[in-house]
Amino acid sequence: MLEILVITTPIFLLIGAGYLAMATRLVNREQVQGIGTFVLYFALPALVIRALTQTPLEEVLQPHYLLAYGLGSLAVFGFAMLLTLKVQHKPLSEGAMHALGISASNSGFIGYPVAAMVLGSSPASVFLALNMLIENLLIIPAALILAEAGRQRGTGIVTAVRKTVVRLVRNPILIGLTLGMLLAVTDTDLPRPLAQVVDMLASAAGPAALFVIGGTLHGLQVRGMLGDVGQIVVGKLILHPLAILGLFLLMPEADPMLLAGALLFACAPMISVYPLLGQRYGMAGVSAAALMVGTLAAFATLSLAIGLMKHYDLLPGG
Repeated sequence: MLEILVITTPIFLLIGAGYLAMATRLVNREQVQGIGTFVLYFALPALVIRALTQTPLEEVLQPHYLLAYGLGSLAVFGFAMLLTLKVQHKPLSEGAMHALGISASNSGFIGYPVAAMVLGSSPASVFLALNMLIENLLIIPAALILAEAGRQRGTGIVTAVRKTVVRLVRNPILIGLTLGMLLAVTDTDLPRPLAQVVDMLASAAGPAALFVIGGTLHGLQVRGMLGDVGQIVVGKLILHPLAILGLFLLMPEADPMLLAGALLFACAPMISVYPLLGQRYGMAGVSAAALMVGTLAAFATLSLAIGLMKHYDLLPGG
């Protein structure tokens, strides 16, 4: 148990530092958002570029990982849609936001820092790049298309798709993925000064991201939303990892390192922009509260997951 706490405690201390900084008014919400913008537009894209350029492309593009993690995420996305639309009779936009919260991990702000401490920064950055592909090209577009279709009934699915595509092409993570893939495919090395800048920005991603999460959590409220919040958090922290685990176990000779990385990312709470997306579709309070509860509860679920992976020798040195 002590070994697990050694891994997880620094992560949540950094989150606590961000929360404390907000609580003591050392920083304000606009300043925290500024740090978040730095992470989103500079540090995370640099991290993805570094992963794709410093590791052979054949080691980055892991078809087993993409298939298992992608299908597992789609499975819980579909389950959430079925539950919210057919059983709970919620509107399409709300169902899509529930599904997004359950199936898209906070890969950059929590998944990567945790995986870097457990598995090492090199494999963690590869898993981050793979997850960014799945989340930014599959899960997030699907949720936004469905939510937009529900919000603008009568405008047609084509309009919803077009609006989603416009948003995606401006996504800094996707821009970083595209640049990294181009450099990797063409076997092009960045000039040394630029490569050093990319490395420095990438190294800042983990600590800065965790600080932002802590600052974002300050002041969020959960009252009156326990049912929806509980459903999203349980789905994200328990159902999503179990679905990923099930898909990996169905695959012949699954690499334990790939499985460990997938589980660590799947055990992370929902994406950090979840409240921003939820606000657009009438779920500002629920999505913000779900992010707060999910992030706090992830301390327990990530510790449990790491303990189980150590017990079953899925981790290096386990």
